[in-house]
Amino acid sequence: MKKSKKQCPECAKPARKWYRERLFMVSAAVAAILIISYFVDFLNPLTFAFLDYLGMIWWALLIGFLLGGVIDHFIPSEYIRRYLTVHRKRTILYSVVFGFLMSACSHGILAIAIELYRKGASTPAVIAFLLASPWANLPVTVLLFGFFGFHAFYIVISAIIIAIVTGLIYQALDRKGWIECKYCDTKIDETFSVRRDMKRRMSKYELSRKNIKKDLNGVMKGSWSLTKMVLWWIIIGMFMASFARAFVPHEWFMIYLGPSLIGLAVTLILATVIEVCSEGSAPLAFEIFTQSKAFGNAFVFLSAGVSTDYTEIGLIWSNIGRRAAILLPVITVPQILLLGWIFNVFL
Repeated sequence: MKKSKKQCPECAKPARKWYRERLFMVSAAVAAILIISYFVDFLNPLTFAFLDYLGMIWWALLIGFLLGGVIDHFIPSEYIRRYLTVHRKRTILYSVVFGFLMSACSHGILAIAIELYRKGASTPAVIAFLLASPWANLPVTVLLFGFFGFHAFYIVISAIIIAIVTGLIYQALDRKGWIECKYCDTKIDETFSVRRDMKRRMSKYELSRKNIKKDLNGVMKGSWSLTKMVLWWIIIGMFMASFARAFVPHEWFMIYLGPSLIGLAVTLILATVIEVCSEGSAPLAFEIFTQSKAFGNAFVFLSAGVSTDYTEIGLIWSNIGRRAAILLPVITVPQILLLGWIFNVFL
């Protein structure tokens, strides 16, 4: 008997052809441009710059995607929901920790955050989760260390600090009723215990070839899903950074993006205008750091890109509320600029 579309929801939407995937289209377009530039003398620097970036971070991408697959396969979403619905200060810490365990880019994390909100997560928890995940999640941490070395430590720690401070401010505003929280009265299962659930899962798990194969397939499936979600953004970011390295005069970086207050302001404007996934912003930020020697500007470009992203603000506006959306850049941008100035002065 043939199933109807109502009986079989997955039948209603056919799988996207592989050649229509954004990853394939972006990869093919960039590859074609790089091949052409290799045979055209004045375009040669573009190809060499891109290959230089690729050689620098391929290992970080590989490790990051594999870690993302492990997280996706082995950490149930119920664990995250359980700890993000309680209206306490420690909820902000839980939000940051779970943000670290997430493996999606800033655009991908939006869907997860909004779903958590609808399940009953508080507005402050969602905001802290959104801020921590793009720059403090495990796969991106590996990517940042591939670019910035030890300096990546400052980016990750700063992202965590900003997420915690902003989350606590939102909690204070929430207690005064100054921000929206439509689903905060949603009840959760107080009897659910993560510890008991982990013990139950571990006791039922059998170490066998079949289960190992199943887990490996699950990890690879999660890794590939993450790859399709973010790699095309990374390729775009690498291409833009390669173009900047090849054709933008070094003097321009020093004049307009140098370690000064004006340079920080210009960087903030660029971060607001250029909407690239968090992973795709990393190569551009590294190029700013390489050319201008201003680590604070690179930090501002990375962090402000998330805080002022109009996609993120728009989704918060439409799903949570106007005040919650407007306050995001109002609260976070001053923190980002202050830290950027400190980095420029002392690093």
